[in-house]
Amino acid sequence: MAAPDSVTIKDLTGNWVMNKSLSGDTDSVLALQGIGWLTRKAIGLATVTQHLKQYFDEKDATITHIDFSQTATGGIKGTTELRTLDYQWRPHSDHLFGDLKGRSRWIKLADLDEANEDQNFLRQDWLPESAEGELVESYVENDINGWTGHQVWGFQEVEVSGKKERRHVRNVVVRKAEEVRRIKLVFDWAGKDK
Repeated sequence: MAAPDSVTIKDLTGNWVMNKSLSGDTDSVLALQGIGWLTRKAIGLATVTQHLKQYFDEKDATITHIDFSQTATGGIKGTTELRTLDYQWRPHSDHLFGDLKGRSRWIKLADLDEANEDQNFLRQDWLPESAEGELVESYVENDINGWTGHQVWGFQEVEVSGKKERRHVRNVVVRKAEEVRRIKLVFDWAGKDK
């Protein structure tokens, strides 16, 4: 379902279902990240829902938090990620991706280098509300498996059944040495919890 205009990058709180038919090839990205074949196939068959909660820091209202947990078909618990948009490095560990360190922040498109192939991909296709405002940037490193992940979040128009719909999208670049995967993750709005 298209995202209503009332849902913006400044408040993503709600439930988002990854739309696999509109998203890029997640299997090749997961393979590059060292996720085994059987796990990738299980993920490929599951419907993945992200439950996001976005809020200001209790001690510093200039800092935004985005917490999300994922569930798969049948209520199977996925990963939980707690993002603080202050661009400070934080460790993270989960059963799927292992030990990571990452950082997140608000950015403007001008903060991304058009001459850099990866960053140019991250700049693409944003609606004016995202292109002229702020987006969320997330960067993560996995030293053990040797990969990095770079994401920019915002809103784009996506073609669905012959018409354009406003969707929450994440442009994603995952790199391991010289190998790179660039995909879009497209999410359907599933509403807020009652």
